[in-house]
Amino acid sequence: MAKKVSRLIEENRRYLSMQLPIEESFDVLQRDIEIGGRASSFYFIDGFMKDEAMVKIMASFFAVTEKNMPDSARAFSEKVVSYVEVDIINDFDDIIRNILSGVTCLFIDGYEECIAIDTRTYPARGVDEPDKDKSLRGSRDGFVETIVFNTALMRRRIRDPHLVMKMLEVGKSSRSDVVVSYMEDRVDQELLKNLLNRIESLEIDDLRMNQQSLAEALFKRKWFNPFPKFKFTERPDTAAACLLEGKVVILVDNSPSAMILPTSILDMIEEANDYYFPTLTGIYLKISRAIITILTVFFTPLFLLFMQNPEWIPDMFAFIQVQDEINIPLIYQMLMLELGIDGLRLAAMNTPSMLSTPLSVIAGIVMGEFSVKSGWFNSEVMLYMAFVAVSNYTQPNFELGYALKFMRLLLLVLTAMFNVAGFGIGCVIIFCSLAFNKTLSGRNYLNIKLN
Repeated sequence: MAKKVSRLIEENRRYLSMQLPIEESFDVLQRDIEIGGRASSFYFIDGFMKDEAMVKIMASFFAVTEKNMPDSARAFSEKVVSYVEVDIINDFDDIIRNILSGVTCLFIDGYEECIAIDTRTYPARGVDEPDKDKSLRGSRDGFVETIVFNTALMRRRIRDPHLVMKMLEVGKSSRSDVVVSYMEDRVDQELLKNLLNRIESLEIDDLRMNQQSLAEALFKRKWFNPFPKFKFTERPDTAAACLLEGKVVILVDNSPSAMILPTSILDMIEEANDYYFPTLTGIYLKISRAIITILTVFFTPLFLLFMQNPEWIPDMFAFIQVQDEINIPLIYQMLMLELGIDGLRLAAMNTPSMLSTPLSVIAGIVMGEFSVKSGWFNSEVMLYMAFVAVSNYTQPNFELGYALKFMRLLLLVLTAMFNVAGFGIGCVIIFCSLAFNKTLSGRNYLNIKLN
């Protein structure tokens, strides 16, 4: 049974001293004062408190005399505390959780309850447009690591009383705030009930990797199927549009993105620009992205298949054959270039911005002209792999991009080993990976209900 607040402030101080590292941790603070002739104590986290607000609140406390001191904590909060967000708590588990979350908790001798004053403020960066999810037209704001700011960005766009922001807590140690957002009159009630039950029944210690940890805990993915189960976005306008479509948006504190479900393969390849342009332009962009997505998977395997069966090539397309001497088998060239492209991407991520342009030029020259002249790679292979590398950047979803890459590698290896039969087997595996990739809603990417 959880311990309750005592009327004796000394007992409350003693208990909190045992539960909180007040002496050991510099940022967990206790401030003892006298209010209306009674001993009182504040407990708060340094760095989470709004100093200006607390100065005004303290002034109202010191103005209280013994004669007009209220008889209960609730009466004190109503008559003395000059602040909006005030709560009365008598359970020490809730009190400690509030203190560690940044809420200021006040204990007054003679009161059997704690007065929780939510004057917290979290360090936060500006709501700038995300680098990965840009839009040529439309809003220029993006999600940040503070969950309250993220909910406000969506609430600003949807002024509907049916919009619900349900706050949950996940993790025994981290106690991370998780918000499940949905339109009450449009959401799939069965999906919502299933999702809330899963989150509330989670028995994990922490969400050390924020949203990714929650996604893995909610739905145990099969390691051999790389296709993502959820769609992520850093744009509040995209999240708001999905809410209005009846979807569920999940926000996790300390994570600058929203998790959207249910999802399909068509949802994965969508981006904000598709909706900010006229209908015809938006449809063209969607079709173009879909075609390029398909080509990123099949372009190089088809080239390899035709090179292994040159008699299939019509005379009008004879120019696609490799003209120069092949020193290294084509399959090895492609696999090495796949690895080299990932190496360049990783290097770009860790390169200071002032050096990224000159190093990119150097890498392009070395990987391009010199590698062909040295005989390691053929120019045709370099051309087609360059197309694949650039086409990957048309894919807004990072996880889906790598899932398609793994499918392409599988198709390349099977085609090299078994020729036409291997290519056919690879196509079947890709289709099955999509068709049987069950998501949290019980449906797959093709929107077919799976039992």
